[in-house]
Amino acid sequence: MNIGIIIFSHTGNTNSVALKLKDRLQAAGHSVKLERITVNADYKPGSDSFQLKTKPEVNAYDALILGAPVWAFSLATVMKSYLMQIESLKNKKVACYVTHFFPYNWMGGKGAVGRMIKICKAKGAAVGGSGIIGWAGKKRRQRKIKDMVEKLSSLF
Repeated sequence: MNIGIIIFSHTGNTNSVALKLKDRLQAAGHSVKLERITVNADYKPGSDSFQLKTKPEVNAYDALILGAPVWAFSLATVMKSYLMQIESLKNKKVACYVTHFFPYNWMGGKGAVGRMIKICKAKGAAVGGSGIIGWAGKKRRQRKIKDMVEKLSSLF
C-alpha cells in the first residue's frame, strides 16, 4: 500500500513519532513517504496569522496518517488550516494522532484528535484509528509511542 504520513511538527516531537511509524510500515512492506506541512518563517506557535509554505498533496496515496501537536488545548491551527484546504479524502483510509505535553489526554488530546477525525470524515475519509501521545514521563511515553505505532500500523 502507498501510505503518506503528513504531519505538522514545530518542536520535532510529532516528527519523531512519524519516523517510527514510517519505519514500522516500511518493514511491513508498504511504500511510505513522510511529508511535513510548513509555514512562513515568522510564524509564532498558536498564532492564526500564517501562510502554509508546503501543502502535501493527498491524491498520490492510498492511505494517510496525519499527525499534529496540541496547542492551547486544541488542534494546532496549522493542521486545522491544512485539513480545511484539502478538497476531498473520499476513498482514503486515514489514521490520526496528536502529541502534547499535558499530563492527561482530556487536556486537549482527545479534543484535538477528535477535531482531526471530524474534518477527515466530513471530507469522505474512512478513519480507522487514532492515537494520543503525552510527552510527560520518558518511560511511559516510549511505551505509549510503541503501542500507538503498532496500533496504527496494523490498520494498513
